[in-house]
Amino acid sequence: MRREGPGVVGVPGVAGLAGTPGAEATSASGGGARDTLRTEFEFELPRGYVDEAGTVHRRGAMRLATARDELVPLRDVRVRENPAYLSVVLLGRVITRLGTLGDVHDGTVENMFASDLAFLQDFYRQINAEGHTRAAVACPHCEQSFEVELAGSRLGES
Repeated sequence: MRREGPGVVGVPGVAGLAGTPGAEATSASGGGARDTLRTEFEFELPRGYVDEAGTVHRRGAMRLATARDELVPLRDVRVRENPAYLSVVLLGRVITRLGTLGDVHDGTVENMFASDLAFLQDFYRQINAEGHTRAAVACPHCEQSFEVELAGSRLGES
């Protein structure tokens, strides 16, 4: 069962898969409303993955990671030999869709451009650690409260 609900808000080039952020769903019994959690988030790669036929794939989706997603790669021989490979294996597990590719796996991720890998690593942190990309702040001069976007849609933006 896929749960949907609030998630990454206001990131240019990044849209949630379903539901409106902050929307509530009603229970099947017609009773009150219940909170829902969106577990899958769309993204657009800065450059795009180029497959063996030369097709560029930029739009995709990533799901929230589970504890198992973070533990299983630690048993992978490639990760034991080179800890930097951890993010490749982990991203291969949580990317659910990329363009028209039938299957996304660690082999797909290891053939991505470095800028796309960096983007996906940052996106992974945003949706799994913080849960959103906006923060409440106050102006140091007038003390007016407002929200700022912590992440851009492209590498190097903030």
